Amino acid sequence: MSNSDAQKLLWIDGAYVESGSGGFFETTNPATGVTLARVAQATADDIDRAVVAARAALGPWKAKSGVERGRILHRLSQLLREHRDELAELEMRDGGKPIAETPEADVDSGADCLEYFAGQAASIQGEYQEVDGGFFYTRPEPLGVVGAIGAWNYPLQIACWKSAPALAAGNTIVFKPSELTPLSALRLAELAKQAGVPDGVLNVVPGFGDAGQAITGHADIDKISLTGGADTGKKVMAAAAGTLKTVSLELGGKSPLVIFDDADLDNAVSGALLANFFTQGEICTNGTRVFVHEAVRGAFLDKLLARVAKLKIGNPADADTDVGPMISPEHGQIVLDYIQAGKDQGAQLLTGGERIQVEGCEHGVFVAPTVFDGCRDDMTIVTEEIFGPVMSVLSFTDEQEVIQRANATEYGLAAGLFTRDLERAHRVIGELEAGICWINHYNITPIEMPFGGIKGSGIGKENSRRALDGYSRIKSVFVAQGAVEAPY
Repeated sequence: MSNSDAQKLLWIDGAYVESGSGGFFETTNPATGVTLARVAQATADDIDRAVVAARAALGPWKAKSGVERGRILHRLSQLLREHRDELAELEMRDGGKPIAETPEADVDSGADCLEYFAGQAASIQGEYQEVDGGFFYTRPEPLGVVGAIGAWNYPLQIACWKSAPALAAGNTIVFKPSELTPLSALRLAELAKQAGVPDGVLNVVPGFGDAGQAITGHADIDKISLTGGADTGKKVMAAAAGTLKTVSLELGGKSPLVIFDDADLDNAVSGALLANFFTQGEICTNGTRVFVHEAVRGAFLDKLLARVAKLKIGNPADADTDVGPMISPEHGQIVLDYIQAGKDQGAQLLTGGERIQVEGCEHGVFVAPTVFDGCRDDMTIVTEEIFGPVMSVLSFTDEQEVIQRANATEYGLAAGLFTRDLERAHRVIGELEAGICWINHYNITPIEMPFGGIKGSGIGKENSRRALDGYSRIKSVFVAQGAVEAPY
């Protein structure tokens, strides 16, 4: 049985192979419901095969110099750019994201990540220090085989965010993409081989929860890196504890965006739109709790509603579409249920709140960008992560009050604020309990900046040089100078 566009197998040891069970699942276009491919479904036995391949490839890969590994990653980044249109269309069809977004937000960001860590690979270094009796030096070494599990909202980007630092540091990887969006990671594996990534260094094993569990509990995997929901993160951490694996978790959020009374309201509205409606609101960092100072709340809402009214909901294949379908009908219904809960609990619906029918995309659940006003901190739409285009506007008057309310959540992924008072900006940011913060902007994530949350939003950092720490271990080496004096 061969690999084809209509059928995708597992990628293990540099080649497409069948699942041991012979099982397949379908991946579909969220807008049209059209089946894009039948994808081989990985089982625990397949995970074993991938881990064996990754373990065999580890020695030669980590023996390469950082310069050599960097050259290969740089070539892969170039291939992503060369295949930009193809990959952007693939992400649009598999994930339902507007084609206006995917070239930059998905392909370019993935290529940027590979390019950045290609440059960092040659600069991984230890330290030296003289001490009594000699000196010591440290050696950063790869952890070994990394098990990585991706989410469905940014499949190519996440595959790059995990594989680039892992491979730059000398590890090999077994990557399980989400069963909802498995195609771009498989294409990345093909391009990686073309770029010179040796067989077994990058393995891609699409599958469901049982495949993820096989990765997290595997005795010969040294680190788990997960992007997913908070509940999944807790299960992964518990499973990894059995073998004391290193774990990094990039989980969900219910992030605050604070608009002070001196903010540039046009910029603040732009930030709120980026924080709620980009990628249909299916972004973990989204600032869905928008706290607006009472003195400017009316003016802010007027400007906001005027901008929301211009957003085009439509076929993600159309270049002028701003808002596409939810990832699946099931998830779309969850979002609609949250909207109903907002109405039932007394929030004031200002715009949106309904499912939109799009011609030619009757299968897709398109949710109109939704803005609630008059929200209370205890409402379900304010406390729970919705992962859809739903904004909750809350009023405030006092700085300390809004800080306390912003922090009153189990999550701590992101936070943002808009103000012209930079002293206040830095003061408030210093008190907000979040791992990623923005002043006078939102959802900008350059590869050079560490990305990761605190509290219930996760452990560890992606991107920046700090990501390399999560894929390396430090070996300390003491070198004696002089005679050895024993007390006996």
